[in-house]
Formats: sequence, C-alpha cells, structure tokens
Amino acid sequence: MTVMGRPHLPLRQFVLKMHSRCDLACDHCYVYEHADQSWRGRPPVVSDEVLRATAERISEHAKTHQLDAVHVVLHGGEPLLAGRTRLRGAAAELTAALDGVCELDLRIHTNAVTLDERFLDLFAEFGIKVGVSLDGDRAANDLHRRYADGRSSHDRVLRGIALLNQPRYRHLFAGILCTIDLRNDPVAVYDALAELAPPRVDFLLPHATWDEPPPRPAEDTDGTAYARWLLAVHDRWTATGRTMDVRVFDSVLRTLRGDSSLTESLGLAPADLAVIETDGTFEQADSLKTAHDGAPATGLDVFAHSLDEVAAHPGIVARQQGLDGLAEQCRACPVVRSCGGGLYAHRYRSDGSGFRNPSVYCSDLLSLITDLRDRHMTDQSVRPALAEHHLAELATGRGTAATVDLLARHQLSLVRELLGHVWHETTHTPQGEDAWRTLTVLDGEAPESVDRVLAHPYVRTWALRCLGGDAEAAATAVHGIAEITAAAALRAGRAETVVVPVRDGLLRLPTLGTLTLEAGIEQAEVRTDADGCTVHAGGRTYTVGRTGAKDPAWQGTRRFDLDGWSVALEDTDPWRDCHGHPAHPRLTEGEAEAWRAGLTAAWAWIRRELPEYAPGIAAGLRVITPLLPSPENADLSSAARDAFGAVAIARPGTPETLALLLVHEFQHVKLGAVLDLVDLHDPACETLFYAPWRADPRPLEGLLQGTYAHLAVVDFWRARWRGGGGRDAEVRFSRWRDQTAQAVETLATSKALTEDGERFVAGLREALAGDAVSVDALRAARRAAEEHRRTVRPPGH
Repeated sequence: MTVMGRPHLPLRQFVLKMHSRCDLACDHCYVYEHADQSWRGRPPVVSDEVLRATAERISEHAKTHQLDAVHVVLHGGEPLLAGRTRLRGAAAELTAALDGVCELDLRIHTNAVTLDERFLDLFAEFGIKVGVSLDGDRAANDLHRRYADGRSSHDRVLRGIALLNQPRYRHLFAGILCTIDLRNDPVAVYDALAELAPPRVDFLLPHATWDEPPPRPAEDTDGTAYARWLLAVHDRWTATGRTMDVRVFDSVLRTLRGDSSLTESLGLAPADLAVIETDGTFEQADSLKTAHDGAPATGLDVFAHSLDEVAAHPGIVARQQGLDGLAEQCRACPVVRSCGGGLYAHRYRSDGSGFRNPSVYCSDLLSLITDLRDRHMTDQSVRPALAEHHLAELATGRGTAATVDLLARHQLSLVRELLGHVWHETTHTPQGEDAWRTLTVLDGEAPESVDRVLAHPYVRTWALRCLGGDAEAAATAVHGIAEITAAAALRAGRAETVVVPVRDGLLRLPTLGTLTLEAGIEQAEVRTDADGCTVHAGGRTYTVGRTGAKDPAWQGTRRFDLDGWSVALEDTDPWRDCHGHPAHPRLTEGEAEAWRAGLTAAWAWIRRELPEYAPGIAAGLRVITPLLPSPENADLSSAARDAFGAVAIARPGTPETLALLLVHEFQHVKLGAVLDLVDLHDPACETLFYAPWRADPRPLEGLLQGTYAHLAVVDFWRARWRGGGGRDAEVRFSRWRDQTAQAVETLATSKALTEDGERFVAGLREALAGDAVSVDALRAARRAAEEHRRTVRPPGH
C-alpha cells in the first residue's frame, strides 16, 4: 500500500478506549457534546478479547515496521471507570505483546475525580504515566467540568493531583490538559496550574469548525482573542522562569527552529495515530468527532484488519501529505511550517470543501506564531544564534572566549526581556515612572552602561522574584528598577537624579555595592555625575564616588583584576542567596584578601594546567559569591540556573581545590546558557536516570548537567596526574572518566536526545577518549566506584 506513490507511514501512537462513559458531564467534551454520537452504540467497557487483539495488532505492526517504540494512551470516556482489574489486563496484554519487540510508553488520561492510591500503585507497577484534565482554578474549571447534577469536580481533581505529587508517585505525573475559555483570566489560570507543579501543561483551543465556530467576544474584530490569551500566559510563563513545560509554546519555538512539533495541532509532521474504541473498531483522531457524525470512522476493526490497513485509510493518508494536504491559502502563509494548518478537525466546513480549509483559528495561530517568532527569533545582534561549530566546541567541555561571549550576549537579551516584563506587569509609582524614563534615555545614549548592570547575575534573580506574584512583587519591582537606573547612571557618569526606594535599610546599586542607611528611611535621592554620586536620605548626605573617598556605610563590590580575568567577589547583593546554600555575610578585609590570594593561585593553576578552560572562564565568569562553610567543612559549591555568570563557593583549603570547583561549576553555567538556546533533549521525556555519582535518579537534563560538569572534573584529575600527582591522581582520573563515560552512554541510549543533543553527547564521548592508565590504577578506580555505588545506590538499581 502506498500514500501518493510512497509506502504508507507506520502508526506509532494509539488511543485505547477503556470505557465509553464518563462520571462528569463537561459541556465542551468532544466525545459527548459534538456532532459525532457514536458512543451511544458502543459497549461501556472494553472486553478482554478487544484488549488481546489490540495488543497483538500493535505488536504485529511494530515488528513489521521495526519500530523502536510505540505510545499507548488508555482513554475514555473516563478510563478509571473500567476498574483496576480491566486496566491491569490492558497493561499486562500490551506489556507482554511488546516484550522484546519495542519499548512501550503507556499512559492514561483521566479527570482524576476517582483517582486513589490503589490506582496509582497499579500505574507504578506498570510505569503508566498519568495526565489529568483541569481547566484552572475553581471558577475556571467549573465553567465546564461539572457533574451532571451541577456539582463542582474541582476539589476531587486537586485531591488526585495531590496524590500524584507525593514522592512515591511523582514520577508518574505526566501533566495537565487545560481547555481555554476566554472568559477565564489567563494569568489566574496559569498560576493555578503552576501552583500544582505539573511537569507540563497542554493549553488546548476549544474544538470548533467553520460550521460551529468558537465563542469570541464582540470586540474580537480581528479574530485574535485566543492568541492574546495564550500570549498573556506566555508572558507569565517566561516571567516566572518557565518552571514547567508548556507544549504549545515549546512546539512553536521548536518548529520555528526547524524541529518537529510536540503536538498534532501544530507543524507538518504526518499523522501517526489510531484510536481503538471499546467495541474494537478503529477510528481516526477523536477530535474529528467535532466535524460531523461519523467523521472519525474507518470501517475497520482489530479482529479483521491490520494496522497497515488503518494507516492506508484515506482519512489518515490525507493527514500525511504535509504541505500538499493544505489549502492554497495555508501553503502561501509565511508561518505554515509552524502552524501546519492547525488541528485537522478545526479546518472542517460542510460546503463541500471538507477539511481543505485554513483552521477556524487561522488568525489566532498567525498572530501567536509571529509574535513568538518576533520575541524569540529576533535580530542576531540582539539574540545570537549558536552555530553547529559552537556546539561542537562546547561539547569538548571547553569553550573559546568568543563562544562564551555569545552565550553571555544571549543571556543579556533574556534579562532585557525579563526587565520589560517587570515593568509592564507590575504596579508603577510616579518615582518608578521617572526612573524608567531615565533608564530608557540611558539605554539609548549609554547602552554599554545599562548592559553592564543588566549583565550582573543577580539582576535576573531579582526580576524573577518581581514576577513571582507575591504581595511584595510591585514594591520589589519599583525598588529594583530605580536601583538599576541609578547604577547605570553612575557607571555612565551622567548627571541624573533618581529616587530609589529603600528596603530593609539597604540601598543597592547592582554591580557596585550597597549603602546601609539609618533605620526607618523609606527612600533615598541618588545624584550622579562624572565624579561619582551622592545619596541624600534621612537628612544626611552619603558619598558613593566612583573615585576618591567613600562613606563608611558604603560596602562596595570587591573586584579582582587577575592575569587576564576580572572577577567580582559578591558579598553584598541581597539577591545572591539563590544557590541552595547560605551565602557568606560581608567579608572582613582579611577574609577578602584570603580570597584574592586563593583566586590568584587557582587562576594561575587553571591557566597553566587547564589552558583550554581559561578563555571561557575569563569571558563568562564575572561573579564569585562566597558561601558559608558546610558544618562538615566539606567542599561546597553551586551554580544557580537563573544567575548566568556567577558561581558560589565556600573557600576551600587549597588553590587546586578552588580551581576544581571553579571549572566544575562554570560547566553548569555554560550548559544552562546552551539549553536556553538549543534543545538538546526532548522536553517530553519524563524518564528518570541514575548517574554513577548520585543516589537519586535525575531527569534527563539533570543527568546532562552532571555529566557535562564532570568533564571538567575528569580534565582536572588528568592534569593533576600528568603534573606529577602520583597514583592517587591516576586512580581519581580513571574513576571519574569511567563514571562520566557511563553517564554519557546513559544519555546516548536514552532515546530522548534531539539531533543536536546526539551530536553534543557524541562530543562528550570523544572528549573522554585517550590516556590509558595502569591496570593497578584501573582496578583501584573500579573498587572505589563500586564501594561508592553500594553506599549511595539502593539495592537493585
């Protein structure tokens, strides 16, 4: 069988209907409330015979096409109504049929109102991931998702999600599906869902066609109300640090970069999904129930027909034609490769054109995609691109000054974007508006001074706090914008006056230092000029010059200009406490000098023994934040994901150890910036992976971060060994190289890397090659690794 002269494409995704009825009466449900009413004639629950035949058909199809994985969603109606025995039967049949054939990604999608620990124990036994339908807070959810008698389902759903968030079940939580209603406040919906800490949220456009268009407010004259709703969610998502994946935004950004979409409603990827109803009939995607009665039907069933026959059905073939299957208007659209014509069902019109139309959401999709493109894919000088050769270079663990500078420029563009969100999403005061106007002028006339301040690592930390939605957010925003403006004016040597709110008796000038004021002072007037600045507050005048004498209340940031590296010791900024460990209070002069001596020696060691790492550190590591020592006085260091350019370290006893902590933590800094530019792994991957050096399993990104950081550890011990460190250094080098190589292979076989990720991990593997050690050292390294594994890893892992 062929599709337009080509062999038909295999099916990889299957929706298996476990129950055809539901315990809720959601008025936007495509199964019961739209044109197709075939559910009425189907048995309520799937039979054992249908389950067995379905498993056999999927296994047969996977063998024929040598598939590496198939994805099955247990669905409904409400699948939990099928009961634990029937759900266990489905999981067991599928698992047995696919054993030795291919991997099985098994999921269930539920309203969660009857989800309990017994269900979750069953799902844990078979590794069944759980997706939950929820439309936001109580008010938003209850617009549609109620019981037949009108009762709210909200509390019961939250109870189910609370169970999923328990540590023993958290790995099963696949995410939340939320249907958009324009009457709901987008930020309130997002915040309500984000509070539940799902790994992912799907925001879905309500099913509609040209015959039954979606509801729109009267003022939506340009047909972009849904785009505006989603963009408001996007702004909140970005401003709060993207703490969860949002499939629609991830898909748009992926397709804009030329990658595949994560959802059938976007992109040009061919359809590869079939539905098995409770009576064993094969259907096309459920969303087609919106179009007309019988729209999803194929006339095929699991007992008499193969999945190859299903894949060759004209309805599925029509969704495998890419651009050729779209309306002429769509083929000429500049965003067609991202939009893909929208969800197939949303194109339907009963005038004879069928599905050969643009989406009924065409204007929304065009607006959404172009707006995201303009925000994320702007001019290269503003948002630099990471070329393939940059990625290959970084995969070695090293990085030239030019490449790290590119990462730094991209991070600066992200902070600028966050600053805009802070201004537009928080309440302003007259003094705040004055500061913003001054900052805008400075940005036009002295942009390098503004950039110096915005590039400070903890400006991003501050911005994310401002956008967190807490009671202090607006006050914190005005406070910080004024501080940034005053610091930029001081750096530019411009004659400006900025009124800066004072918080907890502290006036902060980011990148420069802090001024401690008398208790009770609420604001200060900062006057800058070519010589420095003076601060007027509480009837006193403080001198905070760029040169000359400074008031004793001023605590300036200490900057060390080492041999080719200028780095600040940050022990004043109140936003520095973001590294997961207590920050050291203001250092004494003696403590600061000890840091200077240690950094000088560590930097000399890096330049001499690890010269490939030095240029990147000099270009990108601007701030070191001292940490309080650990109670055990063990080595302690950290890098915060949202503080590019900073590492935090408790000062160790030797310069060599300080050098190790510097190169190790800066790896995290670099890779975090890379991941803001390039998708190295599929964000849909929810599998947890063990690293040889940790007791707990980690998400794929955590394993990637740890592996990349350990490249520097391997290089450090290689350098120590080569430099005469003796047998101990040789053993440590061998152990860390072997364990890092194991982690690389775990990454490589995860089946969740993108093409860029596969190339990147191949580069990690190459970087570990070479330098054979003695047999004795190899054995000692393996004994040490095994002892460590027994100590930290639970039995059976």
